[in-house]
This record gives sequence, C-alpha cells and structure tokens, in this order.
Amino acid sequence: MLKSVQIKDHMSTRLVTLDPDMDILRAVRLLITNVVAGAPVVDGNRKLVGILTERDCMRVAMQAEYHGMPGGPVRRYMTKDPQFVSPDESILHVAQLFIDGKYHRYPVVKNDRLVGMISRRDVMNAMGKQHPM
Repeated sequence: MLKSVQIKDHMSTRLVTLDPDMDILRAVRLLITNVVAGAPVVDGNRKLVGILTERDCMRVAMQAEYHGMPGGPVRRYMTKDPQFVSPDESILHVAQLFIDGKYHRYPVVKNDRLVGMISRRDVMNAMGKQHPM
C-alpha cells in the first residue's frame, strides 16, 4: 500500500501552460524548448480550457504540409474539455486510469482551476518511494 495515496502528494506543480489565444507555432516552440510532450491550456483565471498534445502538434504539421504555413491560435488545435482528476483523489485511481486509457498524464483541477499535472512517471516514482529496491 502506498504511504500517501493522494494525487496532490505526487503531482507536478511547476508547469508549462499555454494561453488559448497564443499562436500555435509559439506554443510548439515552448513545448520543444521545455522538453514536454504536451501542456494544459488555461484562461486568465487558470481555468483549464484544453490541452495541447504532441498529437495535436503533429496535426499542425500535417495541415502545413497540405495547406501551407500553419498558424492561428492554440484554441484551434488543442483538445477541448480534457479529462482531469482532483488533487484529493487516490493515486491508485489515476493509476487505474493510466492502465485502462491511452493518456500519459492528466491535468489536476481543484475549484475549477489547474493546480498540477500527474503523469505515469509520477505514479511510478510514488511506487518506487514506497517500495525501494
């Protein structure tokens, strides 16, 4: 059994976030520069409005190939209404989401505001702390 089972004890809080009105090419450069595979998209109140993933960025590249230079706001390319978890939920709950689903990370939202991200790696690190080798 994990010593601390709440997501808030294992989530990342230092995040790269994107604005929905940011230009998509600037957003892609931020992801590449920060070596992250995706980032939450938040409004001025840190309300989660979407997520921009590597898959979304690949769509931008494909559109550029077929239609010329890509551009436009992040909101045009992001995945809207992403699934999220609460910081007070069990880390075992999110582990099951990872097992059953296709996502590698989930935004963590409290009171309608983004407070962190939890990844598969975070869950693995939590397990490693509980059961050191």
